[in-house]
Amino acid sequence: MKKHSLIKRIAVASKKEQADIVVKNGKIVNVFTHEIIEEDIAIVDGVIAGIGKYEGKITIDANGKYICPGLIDGHVHIESAMVRPSEFAKVVVPHGVTTVITDPHEIANVAGIDGIQFMLDDSEHVPLDVYVMLPSCVPSTPFEHAGAALTAKDLEPLFSHPRVIGLAEVMDYPALLQGDSHIIDKLVTTFRYTNRVDGHAAGLNVDAINVYTSAQIKTDHECVNAEEALDRVRRGMYVLLRQGTVAKDLERLIPAVNPQTSRRFLFCTDDKHVDDLLSEGSIDYNVRLAIQNGIDPVTAIQMATINAAQCYQLHTKGAIAPGYDADFLLLDDLETMNITHVYKAGVLVAENGAYVLNQQNKVTKIDEKLFHSMNAPKITADDIQIHFTKGRTAHVIQVIPNNLHTKHIIENVDVENGVFVPSIEKDVLKLIVVERHKRLGHIGVGIVKGFGIKCGAIASSVAHDSHNIIAVGTNDVDLAAAANYLNEIGGGLVIVKNGIVLASLPLEIGGLMSSSGYQTVYKQLKELNKALSDIGASQQFNPFVTLAFLALPVIPELKITDKGLFDVKVFQHISVEAAEK
Repeated sequence: MKKHSLIKRIAVASKKEQADIVVKNGKIVNVFTHEIIEEDIAIVDGVIAGIGKYEGKITIDANGKYICPGLIDGHVHIESAMVRPSEFAKVVVPHGVTTVITDPHEIANVAGIDGIQFMLDDSEHVPLDVYVMLPSCVPSTPFEHAGAALTAKDLEPLFSHPRVIGLAEVMDYPALLQGDSHIIDKLVTTFRYTNRVDGHAAGLNVDAINVYTSAQIKTDHECVNAEEALDRVRRGMYVLLRQGTVAKDLERLIPAVNPQTSRRFLFCTDDKHVDDLLSEGSIDYNVRLAIQNGIDPVTAIQMATINAAQCYQLHTKGAIAPGYDADFLLLDDLETMNITHVYKAGVLVAENGAYVLNQQNKVTKIDEKLFHSMNAPKITADDIQIHFTKGRTAHVIQVIPNNLHTKHIIENVDVENGVFVPSIEKDVLKLIVVERHKRLGHIGVGIVKGFGIKCGAIASSVAHDSHNIIAVGTNDVDLAAAANYLNEIGGGLVIVKNGIVLASLPLEIGGLMSSSGYQTVYKQLKELNKALSDIGASQQFNPFVTLAFLALPVIPELKITDKGLFDVKVFQHISVEAAEK
């Protein structure tokens, strides 16, 4: 802080000078004492200088509304919204989110350091504080091919950036357990600058949690039940209650939140599409859902504000108090969290759900390399056949609606002349992953159950975390056509039926994000959703998001990479064909 700013703030706090702004007639949600207090808020240079009785050059009349701190998303992959950071801000700010902790490992797996730098640059001049946790796992495991590989040496220079605050989710637990140098070096390097390291403890028991916490990894957002959450809290971790587009874990975890444990919980969205952000909301939706499930409204606000700020050591965020940033919301009531006004550093940035900031975001020039990330060879139907040599028993991925986990099932499938044939009646379809970064020619093939698709195929270049092309369909011709189309347009999402493209969403920035505005992306997503209905896809979950996570080989039970079917429990690839029952 500059000397002049400090002197001015003290003068305002002591009432020797007028505040720049004073907020009057509001009910402040005090996240420290769990009280509602009726005092003025004095603001100078975008920071709260005092709570009490103040006068200012500008007065904001809160008209009896509740005033709560700006909301914080504790873990989000902005790329999953499929818009660039500057557009993402326009979507989440009206929902009261003024700070996010982001892990840009999606774009990093495609474009390495260049991708991370783009995310930093594009989030520089927006009314949203975007703090970055550097990706720890690029690639996430050695069992797939990504577009980049980042070492501790690659990452270290980025720690000098003021918004880089730690190391993102450590996914490769086996590597950590074995003390592999590639992850240990990243931890040691991180600890030279900060002690903030995120975990990723999907499916891990208490012994594994001991390993994580002994390595100073202090958060987890992968819990799927309340007991798992408590296991982590008992060992000193913070637990993030996730409610995204595909992973909807909050209601299963809420029973772990009580007056004794609540300060160790915060909220995150992790991965959420822009259409869901616009229709449901962001962290405001998590808060409402928590309240609906019995959490006291002030406790829920604590979880969305001061808990997250303290978890990530953001010492000026998360509260309405002197010395804290003037990021705050006006609410009609606490139960519904109806946000009428959003202020960032004391400036009105959203009103009644609309982004109102007149300032134009600085447009970040996009590196041409990010527009040329699709390098897959053209494939044919013959390239993706699944051959059976002994019978027709197969390892099959069973999707679980609205869950990142899958089931590993073994069942008989249809085989003709030694080749697998998808069955619409049994809802057993073909799944492929095509390496798209370095034209290596790798194609993983598998079988999946639960998509409900009756005809055609869907494909995506969003395939966590290596982001190869992933597709599911009822026939080989449409599968190949869908994959080839994405390679031609620079990446995105597509639906193909009888060789014809029904709908698509180009994602030309690394095959992950659109360079268009969020309204255009929203419109294209609506067209995709209509086309999904036309091919009979399941309405229980978002097929594209579920598809994207079938390529993530660090979440149980059975997944697929460009090298083939992957059994997460034994952490190795397996054949599609299984021994006869």
